[in-house]
Amino acid sequence: MKIQDRYNEVIARFEQMMPVAETELHYSTPFQLLVAVVLSAQCTDKRVNMVTPALFAAYPDAASMAEASEEQLFEYIHSVSYPHNKSRHLAGLARMLRDEYGGMVPSDIDALQRLPGVGRKTANVVAAVVFEQPAMPVDTHVFRVANRIGLTNNSKTPLNTERELVKHIPAELLPKAHHWLILHGRYVCQARKPKCDSCGLADICRHNITPHT
Repeated sequence: MKIQDRYNEVIARFEQMMPVAETELHYSTPFQLLVAVVLSAQCTDKRVNMVTPALFAAYPDAASMAEASEEQLFEYIHSVSYPHNKSRHLAGLARMLRDEYGGMVPSDIDALQRLPGVGRKTANVVAAVVFEQPAMPVDTHVFRVANRIGLTNNSKTPLNTERELVKHIPAELLPKAHHWLILHGRYVCQARKPKCDSCGLADICRHNITPHT
């Protein structure tokens, strides 16, 4: 199967299997999504969603969070992974948003990456989800699933994976495709025990056809 034919078939099947594909993080504003995505690094969305209601009730926007100390923020997020680092990042990004962006989350990916704790993946998530830009965030699920099903060929880095996906997926579908791959990786194509028997892509999956590639 030619590579673009594989992409077209995968997209068609995801459209049928997951007509609605959205982030599982809970948020009400662009700022709250940004905070939630920062907290989700190496942490489950379920855990993040457990801590953000109280955090957002106390600090609903950049202006209020900018007034908080790292210690105060830590009390709300201590149960997530790397809470000390993330407390520092949240305090820093809130202050930068207040001081340099009028409290508003920028839509530009380069500007987003200037914020403390915001790498390329986080910036792409915000750009795709909030601003509906043709961005493809690559997390561990996207990286794994894209290679397993044959959308990439043993890609070495998330950036390489991102470039391949962007090249072959229509721009208007990129934000949705990001969620397709994440959700498929989270619930079906899991890292240790992929559920190939219940996978709608099994018959065209490179991993399933040639397990040793």
